Amino acid sequence: LPSAQGEVCNMINKKYNEFLPSMQSAEELVSQVDGLSSNIDLLRAGIENEVQRDLNVAVAEFTELKQQLERDTLVLSILKKLQEFDTAIKEYNTALLEKKYVAAAQQLEKARSNLKMLESRKGFELKILKALSTELTVQTQNMLYHLGEEWQKLTVWKLPPSKESSSLESVMQSELHLCTVPSKEEEIAGPPVASVLQAFAVLGELHTKLKTFGQLLLKLILKPLISYPSLRPLVEEQSDVVILRFKSEEPNLDHSSPVEVFDKTKLVLEVLHKYLLNVPLEECVEDKKECKVTLSELLGDMIWEELSDCLIRNCLVNSIPTNSSKLEEYVEVIKSTEEFEKALKSMQFLKGDTTDLLKYARNVNSHFANKKCQDVIVAARKLMTSEIHNTVKITPDSSVALPRLPDPGAGDHLKTQKTSKLVHSEVVNLENETKLSQYTFSLPTCRISSSVEKLMELAYQTLLEATASTDQCCIQLFYSVRNIFQLFYDVVPTYHKENLQKLPQLAAIHHNNCMYIAHHLLTLGHQFRYRLTSILCDGTATFVDMVPGFRRLGMECFLAQMRVQKGEILERLSSARNFSNMDDEENYCAANRAIRQVLHQLKRLGKVWQDVLPVNVYCKAMGTLLNTALTEIVTRITALEDISAEDADRLYSLCRTMVEEGPQVFTPLPEEDKNKKYQEEVPVYVQKWMTFKELMIILQANLQEIVDQWADGKGPLAAEFSPAEVKSLIRALFQNTERRAAALAKIK
Repeated sequence: LPSAQGEVCNMINKKYNEFLPSMQSAEELVSQVDGLSSNIDLLRAGIENEVQRDLNVAVAEFTELKQQLERDTLVLSILKKLQEFDTAIKEYNTALLEKKYVAAAQQLEKARSNLKMLESRKGFELKILKALSTELTVQTQNMLYHLGEEWQKLTVWKLPPSKESSSLESVMQSELHLCTVPSKEEEIAGPPVASVLQAFAVLGELHTKLKTFGQLLLKLILKPLISYPSLRPLVEEQSDVVILRFKSEEPNLDHSSPVEVFDKTKLVLEVLHKYLLNVPLEECVEDKKECKVTLSELLGDMIWEELSDCLIRNCLVNSIPTNSSKLEEYVEVIKSTEEFEKALKSMQFLKGDTTDLLKYARNVNSHFANKKCQDVIVAARKLMTSEIHNTVKITPDSSVALPRLPDPGAGDHLKTQKTSKLVHSEVVNLENETKLSQYTFSLPTCRISSSVEKLMELAYQTLLEATASTDQCCIQLFYSVRNIFQLFYDVVPTYHKENLQKLPQLAAIHHNNCMYIAHHLLTLGHQFRYRLTSILCDGTATFVDMVPGFRRLGMECFLAQMRVQKGEILERLSSARNFSNMDDEENYCAANRAIRQVLHQLKRLGKVWQDVLPVNVYCKAMGTLLNTALTEIVTRITALEDISAEDADRLYSLCRTMVEEGPQVFTPLPEEDKNKKYQEEVPVYVQKWMTFKELMIILQANLQEIVDQWADGKGPLAAEFSPAEVKSLIRALFQNTERRAAALAKIK
């Protein structure tokens, strides 16, 4: 145990001896750190108290010096700009006095640039800037005034005295004078035109000047040359001026040919290019590419769109052929258009692209089709709005005046003929000997409006034109013909509505017109089917679908007129006081007057429809109206409860008037001797004719005769009247006796 304690003590001593130097060195380091810390504190206190104060003073001085430098630099730059502005104004004045307009304009722009830079300085406003701006504006206006004076000397317009400058007389007084020789003072500064126009360009006023000049050029020279065929441009060159004026010649045509118009326009532009506009803008544009721009090109950009539009509307449109056979001749117009544009490009009025003018000329086929279609529709509408009552007579032999179309299947026809001959020689002919008349499917004789006949001729001629046209044109013309008939369907009933309602003759003519058109529409498409473009040969080239509509249109109009006439007949008969108490003279006169008015109305209708309606339609129409009158009379008389002997005699007299004079209203033909046939056939067209005659028999018959006419329900009386009607008449005509009772018993 003691030995173990000793070893521990030795180990502790050993560790202590090793630790003691480390502790001593650490204490020394601590003492050194404390010393350094106190030195740092002393140094910091020195910096804060002395160095920081000096540094703050130095920074403040530096900042002040920097701000002073900036102010001085700004003032210096402003003074420099003011100096440049002043120099520019002085040089401008010098150049202006020497009439060096381009240099003067450039100095003004330099002064303007300096002023803008001065005005853009924020926080540094000078009262002098307002004065400088005013001075610059004054000098600019002064410059523009001088340039304007020079421009007026170079280009002088002599205008007509009247404000209305569109008439030929006014146009003839318009002149343009172009100065060609500069004065001696101007010769030093170069060509006056170039100098003036380039100066305008520098000041940004060239566009305004050229636009005004271009509008005057269009209004006073170019457009009149295009619009008036008699005008010719006359160029008179004198020593110091070129005068452009007009002379008038007797025109060959209503419209100038495009070749003539292009030549006249080109002459004017050549004069302008030679003496005025062949000026490059080199001195006013910094970009080298833009230096190639000339005034001709600028003016061309301004006026070409309006000029080309005028050339198209007033020249090329009128030159479009109206006949497909003349389309080949239009190549000359296309060629002259190309040469015209080529000449304008050489003078730099036009750029390299193809313009609307040339595109329009080259697209002649489409324009021909459009113009043809438009002309066809305009002509058709004019015919539709013309008077209906101007008529022509149509007979089964009538046909539209049109050249005979070649048979598309002529070869097949020959083969068929040969085959039929062989068959005929070997086979017995089984054909029925009874043949239809050649007029079976013809339109019956009637009168139609001459305008409708012309309309149908127009349709045939347009389709004939389509057969010789290009596919696209053919299709357009075909559908234009369909549009003609659709237009008729829509326009005529509306445009002539009042007359068709009021005038029976016009209603009849309109009925015939519609039937005439429908008759032709049945075969119109078939006649041209194999002559039109292949696109239309698959069954679309037809007008048959329009036939029912036209038939309905004609019938509805005529039936409406028939209803009006029926209404008038019934209204007149309503004044007959129900045909009662005919023994009263006043009642008899009223009834007789009503009968006479109805007959007069029917005779008047017979005259106005005479030789207008087809005979069968005429007879049906007159028969229907006469039947209306007879039916109304029969209805009124059979409704009477008491008819005296005198009443019966007077009623018979009135009925006899209808029977004797009624057939005389049937006069479908102007020749009186030919109308007798139709007057004898009245029972065919008047349904109640026999009923009316049986009524007359009853009015004059005794009881036994009435019973005999009845014949146990098998006689003629039974065919027209019912038992109740006959009994009612017997009760009204005869007193209540045993004989009447016996007679009534037999009516069953």
